[in-house]
Amino acid sequence: MPHYGCVVLTRGQRPHELRLALESLMGQRGVEVDVVVVGNGWAPAGLPEGVRGLALPENVGATAGRNAGAAHVGGEIVLFLDDDARLADDDALERIARAFAAHPRLGVLQPRVEDPSGAPPPRHWVARLRVGDRRRSGPVTAVWEGAVAVRRRVLEQVGGWPHEFFYLHEGIDLAWRALDAGWTVWYAGDVLAHHPADRATRHGGLFPYVSARNRVWLARRHLPFSLGAVYVAAWFLHTAVRLRSRRDARLVLRGYADGLTRPCGTRRRLRWRTVARMTRAGRPPVI
Repeated sequence: MPHYGCVVLTRGQRPHELRLALESLMGQRGVEVDVVVVGNGWAPAGLPEGVRGLALPENVGATAGRNAGAAHVGGEIVLFLDDDARLADDDALERIARAFAAHPRLGVLQPRVEDPSGAPPPRHWVARLRVGDRRRSGPVTAVWEGAVAVRRRVLEQVGGWPHEFFYLHEGIDLAWRALDAGWTVWYAGDVLAHHPADRATRHGGLFPYVSARNRVWLARRHLPFSLGAVYVAAWFLHTAVRLRSRRDARLVLRGYADGLTRPCGTRRRLRWRTVARMTRAGRPPVI
């Protein structure tokens, strides 16, 4: 029977959603689950039987929180789930496990994500340039982080989530490192997870700054200089035409400046054959 380690990340601010997330995990059939709730600056309480809590004394961010949780669960596959996400069907993990078993080089898998109320989903939930049919599965070069399954061996090989990022774009970083290590990153349109279709800007003033900083860090950590310059310039233009206030413009500029000057972790430049794989998958690392 497939064995999963399940890491649910929460700050303790959404108890109802957290309960639904845990119910969706504990109700899975055909698999064994080892579930830990990581409290980012919060001591998890009132958890159902069979679920353990891991209290972190302060909010260390989504990335470091997931890494902490992964170290406290067993399982050949680790499922990361945000507290406001949940699996839609009770055989979701069994179907994901079959995909991993059938494809030995499958390293990272993201299910299709829909708003349970039927609200239009954000396009970034499908990491393709042309979203197309959301039910269509296929290789991708990035993942949405709120519900994602990762082979344990991949986490160990690539070093887990990039803790420097805190949050935002860490699914790109993880996918790029997995691809460069020879693994496949997959979007599973036939497996469904639920999550409210709220905007990424719900994080308030942090969003423009962190998004800009982490884009630069992606380039510094992974891209050859020529590609990195194009990548940063392309995203700067993409962001600039969408700015709505001087305050956001200042935050973006500060994010780019800090991205260029502050430590971003170990540089692991993508091999050119990885760049070619990404291009064949429909998203070269310049857009």
